[in-house]
Amino acid sequence: MDLTHLHLLLNHVPTVGMGIGLGIFLVALIGKSGELKRASLVIFVGIALLTIPTYVSGNGAQAALSKVPEVSKTLIATHEGAALIAFSVIQLTGAVAWLGLWQFRRMSTPPRATIGAVLVLALIAMVLVARAANIGGEIRHPEIRGAQETVTLEGPLGRTIGLFITSQPWAWPACEALHFIGLTLLMGVVLAIDLRMLGIMPGVSFQSLHRLLPWAILGFGINAVTGMLFFVGSPEQYQDNIAFGWKLGLMMLAGANALYFTIFDGVWQVQAGDEVPVMAKAIAVSALVLWVGVMYFGSMLPFIGGAF
Repeated sequence: MDLTHLHLLLNHVPTVGMGIGLGIFLVALIGKSGELKRASLVIFVGIALLTIPTYVSGNGAQAALSKVPEVSKTLIATHEGAALIAFSVIQLTGAVAWLGLWQFRRMSTPPRATIGAVLVLALIAMVLVARAANIGGEIRHPEIRGAQETVTLEGPLGRTIGLFITSQPWAWPACEALHFIGLTLLMGVVLAIDLRMLGIMPGVSFQSLHRLLPWAILGFGINAVTGMLFFVGSPEQYQDNIAFGWKLGLMMLAGANALYFTIFDGVWQVQAGDEVPVMAKAIAVSALVLWVGVMYFGSMLPFIGGAF
């Protein structure tokens, strides 16, 4: 399986997944069901995570399709621009949905502002991802094309941003600096929580550590934004890079690990001095291994995959 096959496997996930999540969310709002709200928020976060490899694998499909003479390069670039906007809104929807899940544990129910923001963002994301999917379908399905190629307001936005990142002498170093700031925020909180689960700092309650989770998610968000800017700026350095593939895969697993602790685990009720359940310790060890793996393969991009 190459990136083209992966993109074909995943490209319907954001569209169908957002539709399912939005449908459940609307039912939850109408029925005033807290459990359905939580379920829909989990779906939004999961879709945000899965949209990352969906978008990244699109560049591999683009490289393969560019070799086909009858395929329009302009239409491919237009699809990439539309997909980038949809990707950005989906990530923002996932971030606010995660905030809602965090608030569920602290307040029993998220504020109306959070619920309203999720609803508005999910509706916008649904429209944008359906638009991007339709443009993508036109690339290889001439039967759904109009008389003229589809033209969007943003045009080849992905290539425009990529050119900006690589042509401005300050842009890439600035993204690198922000990337390491985000990594520091993320790993600082992850280490504090996971080491407490393993018995270090036994005098600290998990209710106190729970307050730090938004800082970890902020760090993850900074890394996701800057990482995508790196990818958009120079996709050829990443799309066939085995180290990048491992980093992305481990990052997806680490995100699922964080989602588990955010929602399903009762460890946050453990008081200072109390012992942590064995399952929580095992998950903490796996989190440390996954994030160390993400950092390792990120550092090995030039050496294993030949980037830069």
